Amino acid sequence: MIERRAFLSLAGLALFGAPLAAEAQGPAPKTVYRIGFLSGATPSGYAVLLEALRLGLRDHGYVEGENITIEYRWAEGKYERLPALAAELVRLKVDLIITQGTPAALVAKQATKTIPIVMAIAGNPVETGIVESYARPGGNITGSSFFWGELNAKRLELMKDLNPSLARAGVLMNPDNPAMKSLFDEMEKRAQALNVRLQSVNVRALDQLSSAFDLAKTQVQALIVVEDGLFIANASRIAGLAIRTRLPSIGFREYCDAGGLLAYGVDFPHIWRASADLVDRILKGAKPADLPIQQATRFETVINLKTAKALGLSVPPSLLARADEVIR
Repeated sequence: MIERRAFLSLAGLALFGAPLAAEAQGPAPKTVYRIGFLSGATPSGYAVLLEALRLGLRDHGYVEGENITIEYRWAEGKYERLPALAAELVRLKVDLIITQGTPAALVAKQATKTIPIVMAIAGNPVETGIVESYARPGGNITGSSFFWGELNAKRLELMKDLNPSLARAGVLMNPDNPAMKSLFDEMEKRAQALNVRLQSVNVRALDQLSSAFDLAKTQVQALIVVEDGLFIANASRIAGLAIRTRLPSIGFREYCDAGGLLAYGVDFPHIWRASADLVDRILKGAKPADLPIQQATRFETVINLKTAKALGLSVPPSLLARADEVIR
């Protein structure tokens, strides 16, 4: 059974995906648009998000196979393949490129200065040099982001709430993702305030996961699973390893649904669907440099009591009361 409550919101932010001006009525006046899609991940694990993107495009009158075609390029977790894949999209002279994740956004930006780029999502686009600022991204790129560093710092706080004696926490990270350094730096500040020693648990490829967990269980008391294409596509396997090694863990919503103990994060399907607003505006003539980065405003806490029972953990009532969903 799943108990549901309203999503949390961040005060003071404009509603993500708010209605746009009249320009959003119907598709732009070209017969068929060719859109490139560039991801460092694998297609597995992204079906729901891609469908959300397609729904967003349909909201604006763009139907795949009718008035748009999408050229998909997946690096399959091997980020070194991204430059060649981006070059393919440039040679195809696509009208626009949609990217998933920081590595793909950085490579797309390097591959072209003229083709518009929309980040379906990126963690720290300013800190990693993708855009100049959130208000005025500059160049040929805009898109959607979320408060990645703050969000993962909050995950660490929740693990401390679950176990007040927590002294050593690991962060499952992909060191090939350029966004990881700024993320870890921000989390470390919060860890020091919580009197928790933070340690990176580095995984670059799927075949490294099992050994990484075996090592982590001897060194840390809890694990934070951050958003990376490799981890999102393999959420179920990571959740299973966390249970096998008896490591309490927290990550994104899909991770908790797959068996992870806790989740604190954003509504990713909502973000991907709303990114189609930017695609539509650009196809109708707007310049990416003039379109502010859209920030997420929907946040949720999810607790998987099935996993808590499997780990022999008791979730404090105060933490249960703050949950937006409880999976029993």
